[in-house]
Amino acid sequence: MANVKKLRGRIGILTGGGDVPGLNPAIRAVTIRAIREGFEVIGIRRGWAGLIEMNRDLACPDMVNCQVLTEELVNKVGRTGGTFLHSSRTRPSHVPDVNIPEHFRDNYKEKINDLTPEVLKNLDALGIDYLIPIGGDDTLSYGVHLHEKGIKVIGIPKTMDNDVPGTDYCIGFSTCVTRTISLTHALRTTAGSHERFLVIEVFGRYAGFTALLPTMAGAANRCVIPEHEFNIERLCQLLTEDRETNPSRYSVVLVSEGAMFQGGDMVFEGSDKDMFGHKKLGGIGDLVSNQLKKLSPKFNNGRQINLINQRLSYLVRCGDPDAIDSIVPMAFGNLALDLVLGGTSGRLVSLRNGKYDNVPIEAVTSMKKVVDVVKYYNTDRLRPYYKSFNLKPLFIMTSDY
Repeated sequence: MANVKKLRGRIGILTGGGDVPGLNPAIRAVTIRAIREGFEVIGIRRGWAGLIEMNRDLACPDMVNCQVLTEELVNKVGRTGGTFLHSSRTRPSHVPDVNIPEHFRDNYKEKINDLTPEVLKNLDALGIDYLIPIGGDDTLSYGVHLHEKGIKVIGIPKTMDNDVPGTDYCIGFSTCVTRTISLTHALRTTAGSHERFLVIEVFGRYAGFTALLPTMAGAANRCVIPEHEFNIERLCQLLTEDRETNPSRYSVVLVSEGAMFQGGDMVFEGSDKDMFGHKKLGGIGDLVSNQLKKLSPKFNNGRQINLINQRLSYLVRCGDPDAIDSIVPMAFGNLALDLVLGGTSGRLVSLRNGKYDNVPIEAVTSMKKVVDVVKYYNTDRLRPYYKSFNLKPLFIMTSDY
């Protein structure tokens, strides 16, 4: 029986980066287990932004930057998508002058400022004993930084791209793949009705898992991924051949948002960068579509092939989590509490080789997790490649740690 009469400590939890289905279930799992073990849980709002915007001269929690979490509260939202704590792409060690909170502006006047000292003071003011950030490699990399500063940090991996090192699985990936397959199959009816190429742009900045795995599952004929620069003429040739052999006269390609033409670069929507130095990706699907339409007569007896061009974008990250993104966050949250109860920190909860585990949180910054092209991608045929599924993890393509 847990000792709930005496407060054993205070746990802070936050969500950073893009939203995905499964964040609220993870918050729920951490909160309910923590409360029952005698801890108080503080939800920090808007990710790392909440810890630089907090004014220590004001009473907290003030429902602006943080709030005490209860079983009643997390049970109401624990089965839904998104994050009720909200999120941001904030990096406290690299805050532009325009983003400095008003109450700190007299002390921080550089173009780029390190507000880590304020984060440390705010964590102390909140009385946080353990901090649990839920996020991708950007969010968690700052968690590594705080760990190195002496804060007790336990990370939970989240990202649709599934590219956090040290774990085979990140919250949000299964729902993303499920939606990608479903929406691609839905768009097939229109592509087949009009005998067109179907070009679908999907998420994946540096890692092509969200394009490769749905293609392996039969959602598309071809895919192009960030790990391999593709030849557009070869893609057009292959898609034309696929179309000719399809009784409904259409073919499908999934295009990772970070994919690059041979000799080209990533395609961005604008020049603005977030605090982690990333420009917003988007538009490669449009360029691929335009080029395919222009090149298609070369492979189709002089006749142009029309296209359907669709960017799935937020459709794969909104809404409720699927079964895996309901179960894994529950397990990850409880794994985090196991570490807290054991007095352990500086760890990343993980799922590796089909088993729940944890690894040093430094794994997040130790390497890049991307598709192993030699093992899993046929660079000539522009499609998944595999020899055997025997003893492979659930989602097949993972990088070793």
